[in-house]
Amino acid sequence: MKLAIMQPYFLPWIGYYALIKCVDNWIFNDEVQMIHKGWVERNRILKQYGGWHYIRVPLARFHYTEPIKEIKIRNKEDWKGKIIAQLAHYKKKAPYYWKVMKMLCDAFDNNYTSITELNAAMLKVSCDYLGIDFKYDILSQMGLDLTNIKEPDDWSLTICKQLGYDHYINPTLGQQFYNRDKYCENNIILNFLNMGIIEYEQFTDKFIDGLSIIDVMMFNSPEKINVMLDNYELL
Repeated sequence: MKLAIMQPYFLPWIGYYALIKCVDNWIFNDEVQMIHKGWVERNRILKQYGGWHYIRVPLARFHYTEPIKEIKIRNKEDWKGKIIAQLAHYKKKAPYYWKVMKMLCDAFDNNYTSITELNAAMLKVSCDYLGIDFKYDILSQMGLDLTNIKEPDDWSLTICKQLGYDHYINPTLGQQFYNRDKYCENNIILNFLNMGIIEYEQFTDKFIDGLSIIDVMMFNSPEKINVMLDNYELL
């Protein structure tokens, strides 16, 4: 059984979804420290006339040492309306604009208090749109013993051992933090998912990569996106 563990990111890039698709179960790690101006509360979309900018979920004030599980959304702001307005220019050229906006607006009809809750819900809704079977757990709600975690790669090793998973997959960008021998000694297969740049038609001829999955959805059908998601290698 293959497992992946990632922080709960807000409508992340396509590689995050490729990882979801290739594992049997997913755990949102909301026990780690919140990183200010990371990908938990924001992501990138295209501007109308070139370049990109952020869509963002406003957060209540928090101490820099707080874990993600404690981070609350500042719902006094109309952040949902702002994001919808920021996406409005896509309707001029993006063929799947209306379908994607319906998906988002339906999800935004619900109320969310924590950023973990929101991001888990948005991942589930977007995976449903793509036809991906997305099974997940939230680490802070699982009651696991995390007291002996000392190194970055202890998180996934500890969780795999306690839950009985024998295959762990991580994005290739985190490869330098993992000790393969440690996993081998515990009879756990360790792989890294490597996904290159996948280009598709956007507003201009100059392709911008690494944007939110929302940008990919705006220009491509779920069927085409699923073909993209299978374009990876395991190292």
